[in-house]
Amino acid sequence: MIRTGQHRRHRAPNGGSRETVLLSPVILTAVITGLAFATPREIAFSRLLPAAPALAAALWPVLPTVVLGGFCLLAMIGLSLVYTDLGTPYTAAAIVAVTLAAAYASHLRLQREETLFQVRLVADAAQKVLLRPLPRRIQDVDIESLYLAAQEQARIGGDFYEVADTPYGVRLLIGDVRGKGLSAVGAASAVINCFRENAYDQPDLKGIIHRLETSIGRYSVAILDPDQPEHFATALIAEIPYGGGQVRILNCGHPPPLLVQDGKIRVLEPTTPSPPLNLASLLGDDYSVDTVAFGSGDQLLLYTDGVTETRDRAGQFFPLPDWMREIGPTPPRELLDRLHRDLLHYSAGLLDDDIAAVAVRRRQAGVPPNSR
Repeated sequence: MIRTGQHRRHRAPNGGSRETVLLSPVILTAVITGLAFATPREIAFSRLLPAAPALAAALWPVLPTVVLGGFCLLAMIGLSLVYTDLGTPYTAAAIVAVTLAAAYASHLRLQREETLFQVRLVADAAQKVLLRPLPRRIQDVDIESLYLAAQEQARIGGDFYEVADTPYGVRLLIGDVRGKGLSAVGAASAVINCFRENAYDQPDLKGIIHRLETSIGRYSVAILDPDQPEHFATALIAEIPYGGGQVRILNCGHPPPLLVQDGKIRVLEPTTPSPPLNLASLLGDDYSVDTVAFGSGDQLLLYTDGVTETRDRAGQFFPLPDWMREIGPTPPRELLDRLHRDLLHYSAGLLDDDIAAVAVRRRQAGVPPNSR
């Protein structure tokens, strides 16, 4: 489930309010014309008529905008027959000038909307390639995902995730490239594509991390960005062997996952820290894999720091472990839906960073496949 954080800040207008907005130039014209006929000449409401086609330019195509301008001009001529001293030539000239300008502005707006539509199509295609929908189930493992891009109009950003059904078990990747929004998409793509190639072939998690380290290093050298000369990323790989009753985790500077086990919440801090991707040359390339019990009914929440660094109006961080304890054991899809809703509520809709989360649960024996 991939959503744009900015879009979630405001509810989409319902059908009735949308129609009211589209009709507002007509309503404005009727109000001004009615007031001009009903009030003394000295008030001269008629001078406001050029505002109607100006408003129409922001909402209507070119032809309706011109038609409305023509109607305003006729209304002004009709007013001049009732009140002979309205300065009709000046107001009429203003209506004509504003209508022509409004028609041109409407034309430019439509061109930009078409361009934006094409850009969104490209973004949708890129989204499907970079963050393709995850399978909701692999053998006995349920998988759900959430993505919120902080940058307005963006569908993707610097946070990423992926899952692979490999001979070694279900392998999951989640990570966060330095930076946010569209500027970090290239580095995220390099890491994801490398994981997709190597998750099936590398027999251990350390081998995958070494390949990811090499990939982002090459990308950082190849892409010359004066604002960001080096790219690095935090990443976490989890491996759930089929029927093994455990999960292996390699955490490279990433926020620790949360494990729900027997109704209790555990924060799975790494026993030995491993360096983020592309920082091994500075911090060393010693990687540590932790093995944790992960049996029937257990659930794991992987997330990026956009979740825990979401702030309320007082500047307090979102208390993810306490939130998990409060809601208790919850199916993966419901868990992420509630997380999405509560993050927006906690931040008053102002998400300042990309957010990614993946919830996985080992299905209990005897639970039907469609049970959520």
